Amino acid sequence: MPTLTAATAFAWLAACGDTPEPAALPALLPPPPEASGCGEQGYLRTTFYGEISGPIDWSADDVDCEGMPRPEGKGGRLRFAGEAGDLAIAIIVAMPGLERGNTARELGSNVTIIEEGSGRFFSTSGLGSCWTDIVEQQSIEDSTDVYFVEGTLYCIAPLAEVNGDSSVTVRELQFGGVLDWGTR
Repeated sequence: MPTLTAATAFAWLAACGDTPEPAALPALLPPPPEASGCGEQGYLRTTFYGEISGPIDWSADDVDCEGMPRPEGKGGRLRFAGEAGDLAIAIIVAMPGLERGNTARELGSNVTIIEEGSGRFFSTSGLGSCWTDIVEQQSIEDSTDVYFVEGTLYCIAPLAEVNGDSSVTVRELQFGGVLDWGTR
């Protein structure tokens, strides 16, 4: 008995006329996910001083956001990424004392700035030099896990380069993004 190869089987099925037209195939695919993850209101505004310097004013169209609980459920963190001049930058704000659905004042925070693609990191060495005021944490999308979080971060010391001698100063950083408390 002759062996039926995959190519022969495909050609045979195609000849039967049951194969959908190529134009019909895209309808079978799920819709693409929301590109930014920031929601319609997402934003980040700050000015960097030092090794990376200049203003950043990202709106929901300019920034990618991601928010999730910190390890072991100790607070939350938000990640914002976008273009600053010719640099791709990611900014992570970690707030160990943040609780789901609550606003807060003077939350000790860790901040990391990543110059993506270069291996350069600037970060706080622990809690004590940056604080965050959360002015809004509102449930969205008819969900008990997904929240729009808005606040302002303040730092009184520069963020040191992790493997270098330079630093970046962030005096005030205003943000709004989406935090999914259900992400593990």
